[in-house]
Amino acid sequence: MTNPNRGLQNRRTVDRRFVNRRFDNRRFVNRRFDNRWLIVLLAFVGCCPAASAQDVVFIANRNVQVTVIHASDLRAIFTGEKSRFADGSHAVPVILKGGPAHEVFVRNYCGEDPNEFRAQWRKVIFTGQGSMPKTFDSESALIEYVAQTPGAVGYVSHVSSEADVKSFTPLK
Repeated sequence: MTNPNRGLQNRRTVDRRFVNRRFDNRRFVNRRFDNRWLIVLLAFVGCCPAASAQDVVFIANRNVQVTVIHASDLRAIFTGEKSRFADGSHAVPVILKGGPAHEVFVRNYCGEDPNEFRAQWRKVIFTGQGSMPKTFDSESALIEYVAQTPGAVGYVSHVSSEADVKSFTPLK
């Protein structure tokens, strides 16, 4: 005759061995601890380029009379919610096609990812509510267009003193 509790005892022994081996093994615990620090380190390094990126410089045509503009007003102009400055003059937003300055602008001032920004504009275009801002491949072309177009406003990574545009920093 076999003991009905014998199988139960064997299972308990196996379970204890597994638990003791898994949780009492210091190498396993240390390895798990090291992996957590690695994940934290990678997350920090991934955030550093965005944190260390320079801010953009906003530029406008010399004829734009606005001297003070809020970041929320700029966001509204560049996302198509507004088409006029606070003084009532027409705003013509122009953007860069891509690059570091464009990414900093979209993330810091529009609060979006560059892909989300593009998708939002496609929605505006396809619903017939507006048209995409004129885009430029280079900052020099954007500066030249802003200098020649009344009401134009854009952003660049830096502007030289000889450029025929007015630069400003928006209020937060």
